Amino acid sequence: MSWTTPADLRAQVNRLWERGELLANVAVDAASFPKRLVLKGPTSAEIAERFEDIRQWSSALRAMPHCRLQMREFRHRVFGANALPNEAWIDSFEEAVALIGKQRDAARFRSLLNVTRMREPRLVPWLAKRPLRALELAEVWERLLDVCVWLERHPRPGVYLRQIDIVDVHTKFIEGHRGVLAELLDYVLPIEAVDAACSGLSQFSLRYGFRDKPLRIRFRMLDAKKALFQPATTEQDVTLDAASFAQLDPGVSRVFITENEINFLAFPPVDDSMVVFGAGYGFDMLADATWLANRRVLYWGDIDTHGFAILDQLRCLFGHVESFLMDRETLLTFTSQWDREDKQTTRDLPRLSQDEQALYDDLRDNRLRKNLRLEQEKIGFGWVEAALGKLRRET
Repeated sequence: MSWTTPADLRAQVNRLWERGELLANVAVDAASFPKRLVLKGPTSAEIAERFEDIRQWSSALRAMPHCRLQMREFRHRVFGANALPNEAWIDSFEEAVALIGKQRDAARFRSLLNVTRMREPRLVPWLAKRPLRALELAEVWERLLDVCVWLERHPRPGVYLRQIDIVDVHTKFIEGHRGVLAELLDYVLPIEAVDAACSGLSQFSLRYGFRDKPLRIRFRMLDAKKALFQPATTEQDVTLDAASFAQLDPGVSRVFITENEINFLAFPPVDDSMVVFGAGYGFDMLADATWLANRRVLYWGDIDTHGFAILDQLRCLFGHVESFLMDRETLLTFTSQWDREDKQTTRDLPRLSQDEQALYDDLRDNRLRKNLRLEQEKIGFGWVEAALGKLRRET
């Protein structure tokens, strides 16, 4: 039977709830009621042939609370004049939420709406846009408003999140709700208080003018004569904030960057050189170290698609960067150490050299083996030392 049942009518109203339409209309005071529902009834032929089924169907609809039916008259050859449901209407928001058992949620939303109108009326459009998300946040909504109000009063405060002094609001609360706070703050703060160039959870502090943890750079001097501290050794493992590193200018002619910590720690001594522990994708920490532009910089990453993608990205900052041990000969020498890359990148990398591009194409097109990867730490140490010896002879 394809006739509309009470369950079907409830499902129609429930879909309006799940799409947020019912609560959105409350938030913006939209006149959305009475609302007509889709009601499919029996055809003329069915009326003539299935009277008892139709009578039970009609009785079930008539017994529904919170739903108004409009009837139409029809005449049966045996039973005479009768009336059947022809239209179904929900006359008010209250009837709609009662029909689907959402009265408590509706009352909670009205409470959120009232406090928001009182404290942060600019957020009413957000409530209309994301009412169900607001209900999920009902327990913490007032604290979220506290943060918005505080930042309105202290735009781009230049302090750490830890220094916000709001009752019951702590660093972990803000960090745990950065996603929704970013949405809310974009509604309430003036344009000049938001750095639109910063986006995503990791840049929340920068976007709204908080101090962020300084980027840090870890490095080793590979030449004892250039060591920063005495007694001079090449074992010194130093970490500086990015601003200090930018002013370092350590007096070496060659800088290696490697992505693997053990490779970084085991990197052998090399005259007039240093090694930097890389950070995968993202080289913002090196951006202000302009002295790198005047040094020979060699990047050592995995021989896989992401390794070449990181190399390409590093060349956005320093176009003169060379690759180190990311060549076909190295790859083919260590076939026994080949591994599988979990998820390849296949995008074009315009900053690769001709040989790098050819190897990258073989990797992303799986010409050598599917999802082929050679991790840098699986390259024999003797091979590494031989490559460094070749570099020494070049200088």
